[in-house]
Amino acid sequence: MKVLIVGAGPAGSTAAYYLAQQGIDVTVLEKTSFPREKVCGDGLTPRAVREIQKLGLPHAVSEGWRRNKGLRLIAGGRTIELPWPEVADFPTYGLIRTRLGFDEDLARHAQSAGAVVLERHSVTSALTAEDGRVIGARASILDESGRKTGETRDFHADVVLAADGNSTRTAVSLGMHKRDDRPLGVAVRTYFTSPRHDDDWMEGWLELPGKSGKPLPGYGWVFGVGDGTSNVGLGILNSSKEFGKLDYKQVLREWTAGMPSDWGFTPENQVGEIRGAALPMGFNRTPHYSPGLLLLGDAGGMVSPFNGEGISYAMESARFAAEFLIDASSRSASAGWSTHDADAHLSRYADYVRDQWGSHFTLGRMFASLIGKPAVMKLALRTGMPIPVLMRFVVRMLANLTDPSAKGFEDRVIRVLEMLVPATSNTSPASALTPAGTDSAVSATTS
Repeated sequence: MKVLIVGAGPAGSTAAYYLAQQGIDVTVLEKTSFPREKVCGDGLTPRAVREIQKLGLPHAVSEGWRRNKGLRLIAGGRTIELPWPEVADFPTYGLIRTRLGFDEDLARHAQSAGAVVLERHSVTSALTAEDGRVIGARASILDESGRKTGETRDFHADVVLAADGNSTRTAVSLGMHKRDDRPLGVAVRTYFTSPRHDDDWMEGWLELPGKSGKPLPGYGWVFGVGDGTSNVGLGILNSSKEFGKLDYKQVLREWTAGMPSDWGFTPENQVGEIRGAALPMGFNRTPHYSPGLLLLGDAGGMVSPFNGEGISYAMESARFAAEFLIDASSRSASAGWSTHDADAHLSRYADYVRDQWGSHFTLGRMFASLIGKPAVMKLALRTGMPIPVLMRFVVRMLANLTDPSAKGFEDRVIRVLEMLVPATSNTSPASALTPAGTDSAVSATTS
């Protein structure tokens, strides 16, 4: 079996590692060259750390990885520190690692297993057979400055994995556009030289006080990178009435202007520009499987509506996809499977992903809708922040850090809640075949 992966981010490189490790011929096409920056909070919850551990990816402090104890939440004049929960299936620490280093580490890890990673290959479209089955991808070759050279190259494979992020040209070229019935977020962030760079907690601001004292829409974060800088950013959901109407970079400026001066979040201490990106949530691009093609991570809208976390789901979806491919490859070799047999087996990937996170994402959609209402959000914070045990439960649910087999009260409650809601569908309605109406609003405010 020959596999082509579009994108060498967390999803693409993770899948490439697992496949190459099993001797499968795998090529990864990455439009940029490493090291490359990526808009992100740079925070890795224990869910993501578990995937890093499964990969066997070294993450020593001496190599730029910074461990943290848990979440520090700030809202309504209160601050509460909540250590990561002790759950059998997850580590008890999180990590901070800039995507500049993290993504390259993953790509090199995949190469060490035997994967071929081709940088400066920008995929423009999928290649299809007469029957519509995806059989490869076409890429433009870029020069060292990122400009098109005019040369294109076609890559053929038995299966293509689209791991090319929110903009996923692979899926879009096949008519698979964003869905309007799923949450969408926007995040902006920058770095500041700051004495807070060595903070042991991932800090989340559930209310954003502006310079004038009037609350700003969205939620914010301050993550110490450990290299002398802090990653400071904010996110806003399309359930907020302000979505698409604000200059989010200016909102970030107003928020940081109201922070204590000794933190150093000032224009003169800013490192790099403020950059933004869309957060595709709750399976907002489907179907996740079509003949010859699987969508991974952000390309399939696999970002949690609860907390905007995408890296863990990207890496998990990659692991799931690799397991199905490895199994299909093994069966094909031993039983003489046809392409039809392999496709039937691989089609189970979509249902498997839905079974893993569908109910969690449905709850997340409900949560996103509620917190978009300022009155509801204010009441929830006023009620929850003074009760640490309640906030610990909320953190476990938001970060999806539960043990399905555990008999603890928190695990049982979360399991019941997820049983009470239908799993988010990852099949494609007709509306998904036309561009989402929010695309222009997102691009206008994050460019």
